[in-house]
Amino acid sequence: MYQKMTLVARIPPGRFLARKALLLALVLPCAPSPCLRALGADQDVVTAVSSQASSDYVRTRKPDGSFQPETYTFGEGGFMAGAARDDSIDKLSFLDLARMLSVPLAAQGYVPEADRDPNKTKLLILVYWGKTNGAESASNTVAYQNLQSTQVGSQPPAIPAPSGNSHVAASATSMASVVQAAGQEAYTGALAAAAAENNMRNQVDSRNAAILGYDSELAATTGLEMTAMRNRRQDVVAEIEESRYLVVLMAYDFQDLWKHKLHKLLWVTRLSVRERGTDFTKMLPSMVNYGSQYFGMDSHGLVRKALPQGHVEVGEIKSLGEVPEK
Repeated sequence: MYQKMTLVARIPPGRFLARKALLLALVLPCAPSPCLRALGADQDVVTAVSSQASSDYVRTRKPDGSFQPETYTFGEGGFMAGAARDDSIDKLSFLDLARMLSVPLAAQGYVPEADRDPNKTKLLILVYWGKTNGAESASNTVAYQNLQSTQVGSQPPAIPAPSGNSHVAASATSMASVVQAAGQEAYTGALAAAAAENNMRNQVDSRNAAILGYDSELAATTGLEMTAMRNRRQDVVAEIEESRYLVVLMAYDFQDLWKHKLHKLLWVTRLSVRERGTDFTKMLPSMVNYGSQYFGMDSHGLVRKALPQGHVEVGEIKSLGEVPEK
Protein backbone atom coordinates (compact mmCIF):
# COMPACT_ATOMS: atom_id res chain seq x y z
CA MET A 1 0.00 0.00 0.00
CA TYR A 2 1.24 3.50 -0.82
CA GLN A 3 0.33 6.78 0.79
CA LYS A 4 1.13 10.33 -0.22
CA MET A 5 1.48 13.41 1.89
CA THR A 6 2.24 17.09 1.26
CA LEU A 7 4.31 19.30 3.45
CA VAL A 8 5.87 22.71 3.70
CA ALA A 9 9.62 22.54 4.26
CA ARG A 10 11.95 25.06 5.90
CA ILE A 11 9.43 27.81 6.57
CA PRO A 12 10.04 29.60 9.89
CA PRO A 13 6.69 30.78 11.33
CA GLY A 14 7.68 34.42 11.35
CA ARG A 15 8.40 34.46 7.61
CA PHE A 16 5.75 32.09 6.34
CA LEU A 17 4.37 34.49 3.74
CA ALA A 18 7.76 35.71 2.54
CA ARG A 19 8.72 32.51 0.73
CA LYS A 20 7.36 30.09 -1.80
CA ALA A 21 6.01 26.85 -0.43
CA LEU A 22 8.00 23.80 -1.45
CA LEU A 23 5.56 20.93 -1.89
CA LEU A 24 6.72 17.34 -1.78
CA ALA A 25 5.07 13.96 -2.05
CA LEU A 26 6.53 11.21 0.08
CA VAL A 27 5.69 7.68 -1.03
CA LEU A 28 5.55 5.11 1.72
CA PRO A 29 6.64 1.64 0.52
CA CYS A 30 4.51 -0.16 3.10
CA ALA A 31 1.13 -0.15 4.80
CA PRO A 32 0.63 2.11 7.84
CA SER A 33 0.61 -0.61 10.48
CA PRO A 34 3.85 -2.43 9.51
CA CYS A 35 5.63 0.91 9.09
CA LEU A 36 5.01 1.84 12.71
CA ARG A 37 5.37 -1.62 14.22
CA ALA A 38 8.51 -2.09 16.30
CA LEU A 39 10.54 -4.83 14.67
CA GLY A 40 13.51 -6.55 16.21
CA ALA A 41 12.99 -4.93 19.61
CA ASP A 42 15.88 -5.63 21.92
CA GLN A 43 15.09 -3.56 24.99
CA ASP A 44 12.41 -1.41 26.58
CA VAL A 45 12.87 2.36 26.89
CA VAL A 46 10.62 4.69 28.85
CA THR A 47 8.97 7.26 26.61
CA ALA A 48 7.73 10.47 28.26
CA VAL A 49 4.80 12.36 26.73
CA SER A 50 3.49 15.80 27.62
CA SER A 51 0.63 17.27 25.61
CA GLN A 52 -1.45 20.42 25.94
CA ALA A 53 -4.36 21.78 23.93
CA SER A 54 -5.80 25.29 23.85
CA SER A 55 -9.24 25.78 25.36
CA ASP A 56 -10.22 27.27 21.99
CA TYR A 57 -9.38 24.06 20.17
CA VAL A 58 -12.32 21.65 19.91
CA ARG A 59 -12.46 18.69 17.52
CA THR A 60 -15.70 17.63 15.91
CA ARG A 61 -16.71 13.99 16.14
CA LYS A 62 -18.58 11.99 13.50
CA PRO A 63 -21.65 9.87 14.33
CA ASP A 64 -19.44 6.80 14.83
CA GLY A 65 -17.42 8.63 17.49
CA SER A 66 -14.26 9.15 15.41
CA PHE A 67 -12.85 12.59 14.83
CA GLN A 68 -13.76 14.66 11.81
CA PRO A 69 -10.60 14.81 9.64
CA GLU A 70 -8.58 18.02 9.81
CA THR A 71 -6.18 19.06 7.06
CA TYR A 72 -2.64 20.15 7.77
CA THR A 73 0.69 21.00 6.21
CA PHE A 74 4.08 20.45 7.82
CA GLY A 75 6.68 23.09 8.65
CA GLU A 76 10.27 22.57 9.76
CA GLY A 77 10.57 24.01 13.25
CA GLY A 78 14.22 23.22 13.82
CA PHE A 79 16.84 20.70 14.89
CA MET A 80 18.56 20.81 18.30
CA ALA A 81 21.98 19.22 17.94
CA GLY A 82 23.63 17.50 20.90
CA ALA A 83 27.06 18.29 22.30
CA ALA A 84 28.62 15.24 20.60
CA ARG A 85 28.18 13.57 17.23
CA ASP A 86 25.30 11.10 17.17
CA ASP A 87 24.58 9.31 13.88
CA SER A 88 21.31 7.87 15.17
CA ILE A 89 19.75 11.36 15.00
CA ASP A 90 22.19 13.64 13.17
CA LYS A 91 21.53 11.87 9.85
CA LEU A 92 17.74 12.00 10.24
CA SER A 93 16.37 14.75 8.01
CA PHE A 94 13.18 16.75 8.43
CA LEU A 95 11.65 14.94 5.46
CA ASP A 96 12.42 11.55 7.03
CA LEU A 97 10.78 12.62 10.27
CA ALA A 98 7.76 14.19 8.57
CA ARG A 99 7.18 11.03 6.59
CA MET A 100 7.19 8.91 9.77
CA LEU A 101 4.84 11.28 11.57
CA SER A 102 2.28 11.32 8.74
CA VAL A 103 1.07 7.80 9.55
CA PRO A 104 0.20 8.25 13.25
CA LEU A 105 -1.25 11.67 12.44
CA ALA A 106 -3.56 10.04 9.89
CA ALA A 107 -4.63 7.49 12.51
CA GLN A 108 -5.81 10.42 14.67
CA GLY A 109 -7.75 12.09 11.86
CA TYR A 110 -5.09 14.56 10.71
CA VAL A 111 -4.67 14.39 6.94
CA PRO A 112 -2.44 16.38 4.55
CA GLU A 113 -4.27 18.80 2.29
CA ALA A 114 -4.48 16.76 -0.94
CA ASP A 115 -5.23 19.71 -3.27
CA ARG A 116 -2.41 21.85 -1.89
CA ASP A 117 -4.97 24.60 -1.41
CA PRO A 118 -4.09 26.98 1.45
CA ASN A 119 -7.76 27.96 1.76
CA LYS A 120 -8.59 24.37 2.74
CA THR A 121 -5.67 23.87 5.14
CA LYS A 122 -6.58 24.11 8.83
CA LEU A 123 -3.30 23.43 10.64
CA LEU A 124 0.38 24.21 10.26
CA ILE A 125 2.25 21.57 12.26
CA LEU A 126 5.79 22.68 13.09
CA VAL A 127 8.14 19.81 13.92
CA TYR A 128 11.15 20.17 16.21
CA TRP A 129 13.56 17.35 17.00
CA GLY A 130 16.99 16.80 18.50
CA LYS A 131 18.63 16.14 21.86
CA THR A 132 18.99 18.05 25.11
CA ASN A 133 22.36 18.34 26.81
CA GLY A 134 21.75 17.18 30.36
CA ALA A 135 23.22 19.11 33.28
CA GLU A 136 26.44 17.62 34.57
CA SER A 137 26.19 15.80 37.89
CA ALA A 138 27.18 18.07 40.77
CA SER A 139 29.65 15.55 42.17
CA ASN A 140 31.52 15.49 38.84
CA THR A 141 31.87 19.21 38.22
CA VAL A 142 35.16 21.07 38.65
CA ALA A 143 33.66 23.48 41.18
CA TYR A 144 32.44 20.70 43.44
CA GLN A 145 35.74 18.84 43.16
CA ASN A 146 37.55 22.03 44.21
CA LEU A 147 35.18 22.46 47.11
CA GLN A 148 35.77 18.89 48.20
CA SER A 149 39.56 19.26 47.97
CA THR A 150 39.53 22.20 50.38
CA GLN A 151 37.94 19.97 53.00
CA VAL A 152 40.37 17.04 52.70
CA GLY A 153 43.08 16.66 55.36
CA SER A 154 43.65 18.68 58.51
CA GLN A 155 42.54 22.29 58.76
CA PRO A 156 45.22 25.03 59.00
CA PRO A 157 46.54 25.33 62.57
CA ALA A 158 44.95 27.86 64.85
CA ILE A 159 46.90 31.06 65.43
CA PRO A 160 48.88 30.61 68.67
CA ALA A 161 48.94 33.37 71.25
CA PRO A 162 52.11 35.47 71.08
CA SER A 163 54.66 34.88 73.90
CA GLY A 164 56.89 37.73 74.87
CA ASN A 165 58.89 39.55 72.25
CA SER A 166 60.39 36.50 70.63
CA HIS A 167 60.79 37.10 66.94
CA VAL A 168 60.47 33.33 66.39
CA ALA A 169 57.06 33.28 68.05
CA ALA A 170 56.04 36.31 66.04
CA SER A 171 57.18 34.69 62.80
CA ALA A 172 55.31 31.49 63.63
CA THR A 173 52.20 33.48 64.41
CA SER A 174 52.51 35.41 61.17
CA MET A 175 53.06 32.23 59.14
CA ALA A 176 50.09 30.49 60.75
CA SER A 177 47.93 33.51 60.01
CA VAL A 178 48.91 33.43 56.34
CA VAL A 179 48.25 29.67 56.05
CA GLN A 180 44.90 29.94 57.77
CA ALA A 181 43.86 32.94 55.69
CA ALA A 182 44.87 31.16 52.47
CA GLY A 183 42.92 28.07 53.45
CA GLN A 184 39.85 30.11 54.35
CA GLU A 185 40.07 32.05 51.10
CA ALA A 186 40.32 28.86 49.05
CA TYR A 187 37.33 27.38 50.85
CA THR A 188 35.26 30.56 50.43
CA GLY A 189 36.15 30.79 46.75
CA ALA A 190 35.32 27.13 46.12
CA LEU A 191 32.02 27.55 47.97
CA ALA A 192 31.11 30.59 45.86
CA ALA A 193 32.04 28.76 42.63
CA ALA A 194 29.96 25.74 43.65
CA ALA A 195 26.98 27.97 44.44
CA ALA A 196 27.29 29.72 41.05
CA GLU A 197 27.55 26.41 39.25
CA ASN A 198 24.57 25.03 41.14
CA ASN A 199 22.57 28.08 40.10
CA MET A 200 23.57 27.52 36.48
CA ARG A 201 22.63 23.87 36.81
CA ASN A 202 19.16 24.86 38.03
CA GLN A 203 18.78 27.17 35.04
CA VAL A 204 19.71 24.36 32.65
CA ASP A 205 17.26 22.05 34.42
CA SER A 206 14.46 24.61 34.08
CA ARG A 207 15.21 25.15 30.40
CA ASN A 208 15.31 21.43 29.60
CA ALA A 209 12.15 20.84 31.65
CA ALA A 210 10.29 23.40 29.54
CA ILE A 211 11.56 21.90 26.27
CA LEU A 212 10.74 18.32 27.30
CA GLY A 213 7.41 19.06 28.98
CA TYR A 214 8.70 18.28 32.48
CA ASP A 215 8.05 21.78 33.82
CA SER A 216 4.74 20.96 35.53
CA GLU A 217 6.25 17.80 37.06
CA LEU A 218 9.28 19.72 38.28
CA ALA A 219 7.10 22.42 39.83
CA ALA A 220 4.88 19.82 41.52
CA THR A 221 7.90 18.29 43.32
CA THR A 222 9.42 21.58 44.46
CA GLY A 223 9.88 21.58 48.24
CA LEU A 224 10.00 17.79 48.57
CA GLU A 225 13.80 17.64 48.86
CA MET A 226 13.77 17.32 52.66
CA THR A 227 10.62 15.22 53.00
CA ALA A 228 9.74 11.54 52.74
CA MET A 229 8.76 12.23 49.10
CA ARG A 230 12.25 13.35 48.14
CA ASN A 231 12.74 10.28 45.92
CA ARG A 232 10.00 11.55 43.63
CA ARG A 233 11.83 14.85 43.27
CA GLN A 234 15.15 13.09 42.70
CA ASP A 235 13.67 10.87 39.98
CA VAL A 236 12.26 13.86 38.09
CA VAL A 237 15.51 15.81 38.32
CA ALA A 238 17.52 12.74 37.26
CA GLU A 239 15.44 12.38 34.08
CA ILE A 240 15.77 16.07 33.25
CA GLU A 241 19.52 16.09 33.84
CA GLU A 242 20.27 13.16 31.53
CA SER A 243 20.56 13.87 27.82
CA ARG A 244 17.26 13.04 26.10
CA TYR A 245 16.09 12.67 22.50
CA LEU A 246 12.99 14.69 21.72
CA VAL A 247 10.32 15.29 19.11
CA VAL A 248 7.92 18.22 19.48
CA LEU A 249 4.84 18.93 17.35
CA MET A 250 3.29 22.41 17.58
CA ALA A 251 0.01 22.89 15.69
CA TYR A 252 -0.92 26.45 14.69
CA ASP A 253 -4.09 27.81 13.09
CA PHE A 254 -3.05 27.93 9.44
CA GLN A 255 -5.77 30.38 8.38
CA ASP A 256 -4.86 32.90 11.09
CA LEU A 257 -1.21 32.61 10.14
CA TRP A 258 -1.78 32.86 6.38
CA LYS A 259 -4.41 35.59 6.34
CA HIS A 260 -3.69 37.61 9.48
CA LYS A 261 -0.08 36.68 10.40
CA LEU A 262 -1.27 35.62 13.85
CA HIS A 263 0.58 32.77 15.57
CA LYS A 264 -2.28 31.01 17.33
CA LEU A 265 -1.01 27.81 18.95
CA LEU A 266 -3.79 25.20 19.15
CA TRP A 267 -1.94 22.21 20.61
CA VAL A 268 1.55 20.95 21.36
CA THR A 269 2.80 17.42 22.03
CA ARG A 270 6.30 16.71 23.39
CA LEU A 271 7.89 13.24 23.18
CA SER A 272 11.22 12.25 24.70
CA VAL A 273 13.39 9.25 25.63
CA ARG A 274 16.76 9.04 27.34
CA GLU A 275 19.81 9.19 25.08
CA ARG A 276 21.91 6.67 27.02
CA GLY A 277 21.56 3.17 25.57
CA THR A 278 18.97 4.25 22.97
CA ASP A 279 19.15 4.19 19.18
CA PHE A 280 16.90 7.09 18.22
CA THR A 281 16.18 5.89 14.69
CA LYS A 282 15.07 2.49 15.98
CA MET A 283 13.08 3.99 18.86
CA LEU A 284 11.29 6.66 16.82
CA PRO A 285 8.46 4.51 15.33
CA SER A 286 7.32 3.19 18.71
CA MET A 287 7.80 6.59 20.27
CA VAL A 288 5.58 8.54 17.84
CA ASN A 289 3.04 5.72 17.57
CA TYR A 290 2.45 5.77 21.33
CA GLY A 291 2.51 9.55 21.60
CA SER A 292 0.05 10.02 18.73
CA GLN A 293 -2.92 9.19 20.97
CA TYR A 294 -2.32 12.58 22.62
CA PHE A 295 -2.14 14.63 19.40
CA GLY A 296 -4.60 17.50 19.79
CA MET A 297 -5.39 16.51 23.37
CA ASP A 298 -4.30 17.33 26.92
CA SER A 299 -2.33 14.61 28.70
CA HIS A 300 -2.92 16.35 32.07
CA GLY A 301 0.72 16.20 33.04
CA LEU A 302 3.61 13.93 32.16
CA VAL A 303 2.85 10.39 30.99
CA ARG A 304 5.51 7.67 30.89
CA LYS A 305 5.46 4.25 29.23
CA ALA A 306 8.12 1.60 28.57
CA LEU A 307 8.31 0.82 24.85
CA PRO A 308 10.52 -1.50 22.78
CA GLN A 309 13.00 -0.14 20.29
CA GLY A 310 12.09 -0.94 16.69
CA HIS A 311 13.19 -0.51 13.08
CA VAL A 312 12.22 1.97 10.38
CA GLU A 313 12.91 2.31 6.65
CA VAL A 314 12.77 5.53 4.61
CA GLY A 315 11.00 5.41 1.25
CA GLU A 316 11.30 7.42 -1.94
CA ILE A 317 10.94 11.21 -1.99
CA LYS A 318 9.47 12.95 -5.07
CA SER A 319 9.23 16.68 -5.78
CA LEU A 320 5.92 18.17 -6.97
CA GLY A 321 7.43 21.57 -7.73
CA GLU A 322 6.79 24.98 -6.20
CA VAL A 323 3.63 26.93 -5.51
CA PRO A 324 3.84 30.55 -6.77
CA GLU A 325 4.05 33.19 -4.08
CA LYS A 326 0.69 34.83 -3.30
